Amino acid sequence: MFLRLARLARSCGRDILVLFHACRRPETPLPVKLASLLLALYVISPVDLIPDLIPLLGWVDDAVLLALLLPVIIRMVPEPVIREASLASDQTLERWPFSRNRS
Repeated sequence: MFLRLARLARSCGRDILVLFHACRRPETPLPVKLASLLLALYVISPVDLIPDLIPLLGWVDDAVLLALLLPVIIRMVPEPVIREASLASDQTLERWPFSRNRS
């Protein structure tokens, strides 16, 4: 179970970074930018369906929303923008000090 959660977190982390880079591009449609902003605000907001103060359970609604909505939002981004954002994300992750890919 924890291995699946770790994989989900790693996958969502990269998807979040790809979406961040995509939203910085002017070719990205406004609805994608708005949906990304609303999702980010919900995740960092103290007002949740399940309060974050409840250990583990409080983070479940955030994780479920990320896992469900990130792929939907990313599919709304034009393909050329996704390619560039993925490349930029990979370059960012290579520079990240905790990256497993560093030699």
